[in-house]
Amino acid sequence: MIGPALIAVAVFLFTYALIIDERIHRAVAAMFGASVIVFLHIVPWEKIPEYIDLGTIFLLMGMMIIVNTARGSGLFEFIAIKTAKLANGSPMRVLLLFSLVTAVTSAFLDNVTTVLLLTPMLLYIASVMRITPLPFLIAEIFSSNIGGAATLIGDPPNIMIGSAAGLTFNEFIINLGPIMAVDLVVVMGMLALIYRKVLHVSPDERAGIEKTFADLNEREAIRDASLFKKSVAVIALVIGMFFVHDLLGLEPALVALIGASILLFWSRQNPEEIFEKIEWPALFFFGGLFVVVGALVETGTIAAVAGFVVENVHSEGEAIMIIAWFAAIASAVVDNIPLTATLIPLIQDMGVSMDTYPLWWALSLGACLGGNGTAIGASANVVVIGIAARNNLSISFVEFLKVGMLVLFVTVGIGSAILWLNFAVL
Repeated sequence: MIGPALIAVAVFLFTYALIIDERIHRAVAAMFGASVIVFLHIVPWEKIPEYIDLGTIFLLMGMMIIVNTARGSGLFEFIAIKTAKLANGSPMRVLLLFSLVTAVTSAFLDNVTTVLLLTPMLLYIASVMRITPLPFLIAEIFSSNIGGAATLIGDPPNIMIGSAAGLTFNEFIINLGPIMAVDLVVVMGMLALIYRKVLHVSPDERAGIEKTFADLNEREAIRDASLFKKSVAVIALVIGMFFVHDLLGLEPALVALIGASILLFWSRQNPEEIFEKIEWPALFFFGGLFVVVGALVETGTIAAVAGFVVENVHSEGEAIMIIAWFAAIASAVVDNIPLTATLIPLIQDMGVSMDTYPLWWALSLGACLGGNGTAIGASANVVVIGIAARNNLSISFVEFLKVGMLVLFVTVGIGSAILWLNFAVL
């Protein structure tokens, strides 16, 4: 007779294979896997609430509502045009400024939402400059993944880690913010060097580009001035509450839902239209995945793996390096969300023999930055490359890989070294 643990592993691997294959939507794959687990009583029905992390799901839902409501005001197009005008006709400056804007925006909004909003504007700016948008788009992808790694709400893996480990918004800023700032500066320097010839324009060309940008009016991008002001006010309020949520005794998910309800109430937007834009497949994907991974916990599989790792890891420094690099390399190949969901209970079980606090930062570092390695490593990568393809710009897997793997090894190398110094040496 096949044991529950073997069934749990088989269902997990099958679900993972479906997610990687992508011929079946990943939400359907996760829900199918969860259905098999519950049908076979690997995870009893009454225990499902223990494994579905509502903190992650409601935080994502709240931020989706805020972003979808604010989008109608033209807020994000306003930011893009304003940034382009600051570049004064220099393609290199556009790359650097947009990278900074993308990173900062991705730190406080979902990075997929950020690239969805900014990519069309980058394509337009490149067409005005009459140069290839490839460097801008590549830089945007890397910046979104780096910026998203800096905060609790910037990238789904961080939301999951923060909820599971009880980490605050400020802890993410303090522990990962400086690392991501260093990584961003280094990556921008690398890209400036790699694409310096492509981004070069003559003085006459630059003067013409500068005049074109001067004619753009960012205020014309504002479609609803009232909603624009309300969106800015609520987003500022939510970000402020994220910084003090632990002092207020509020969970991050509750902060996001409070902000969403305030903006909906204040703006009088049609909630049906806003709710239709929520990425429900992503939320159902999370729910199903939590149950599939929960089966590994329920059957003791995660505990067994954790025991093996603990026996062979003799210090926190070793654990930091192993988790960071394993998560990074794996995230370049598979989706970082199921990977994070799998490693969270593993790290929790390692808490029996060592302090897991630095290991959470190692997991976040690897899972978020590993996505830069390949064209399919993170959702933001897939979205940007898809938009580029619809605009007759092909970014091949190999072309991306050449730059992406270099960025992965440099950024994870810097980040893991800083974590090792902070927690294993100092």
